Amino acid sequence: MTDTDESTATGDSEDPNTDRQYHLEVTDDEVADSVLLPGNPERVTKVTDVWETATEVASHREYRTATGRYQETPISVTSTGIGGPSMGIAVEELARVGAETLIRVGSCGTVRPDIAVGDLVITSGAMRGEGTSTEYIDESYPASADYEVIAALVAAAERLGHDYHVGVTLSTDSFYAGQGRPGFAGYEAPGSDDLVETLKSANVANIEMEAATLLTLGNLYGLRAGAVCAVYANRETGAFDTVGARDAAETASLAVALLAEMDATTDGAGVDRWHPGLSIEVVDPKRVAPFQSRFIAGT
Repeated sequence: MTDTDESTATGDSEDPNTDRQYHLEVTDDEVADSVLLPGNPERVTKVTDVWETATEVASHREYRTATGRYQETPISVTSTGIGGPSMGIAVEELARVGAETLIRVGSCGTVRPDIAVGDLVITSGAMRGEGTSTEYIDESYPASADYEVIAALVAAAERLGHDYHVGVTLSTDSFYAGQGRPGFAGYEAPGSDDLVETLKSANVANIEMEAATLLTLGNLYGLRAGAVCAVYANRETGAFDTVGARDAAETASLAVALLAEMDATTDGAGVDRWHPGLSIEVVDPKRVAPFQSRFIAGT
């Protein structure tokens, strides 16, 4: 720091956060309990376009945050940039301001021929191929998605009529070598030739770069966490197109409204967690007809 630099020191190198978070630059009165997490800051607007109201509350580095309402449910969105390290920072600081439900809304590639470009993949659990989560806990610790979030995402995709798949996700640190793509000048990392086939034989649904960090930290901190990604690339067929981002945003936003209804139903039933024996009903003001969850027992 030079003599002319403006000091922002808090006097605590172990946790440089004050009421306003160090990287995200948000406070606890600016962020809703439920937060959607796209990677690209430009996708924040694509997410808020499906809401009724939205106001940008912060923008710093790769982290852009807006808060608003979807179907009368308070909701926020924060971009996380690329990869596990920046996702880890987002989770840490959002948890510090009271966020309880975090849903990644991103893009991915698939290795399965039955999953088309433009389809959605809802993560049930993730292979921890990135490095950030291993700095928190041993590699044997599971990166599993919260079952309520999975249920809400599936119900939302069904309600909206979007094609979706539920499965295991591989999260990597490298878009190129880590995902079996050639590097500069045709460099091939050891094992890259077999990666797609190995993943396909293991019934892995998709590859991306952030879900494992989110899900690991979500489990460690007792947060509800999940992920839904639009498929941009099919590594088996060679198809590629940047489509499906709006479908993912709609699905995640409706899932937040469904989770709010699930919480209300849980409280009303006097139980600790929502389960398939409980019903949920959400009225979409744009469609009028009420939505009855497919998870109601006996249906």
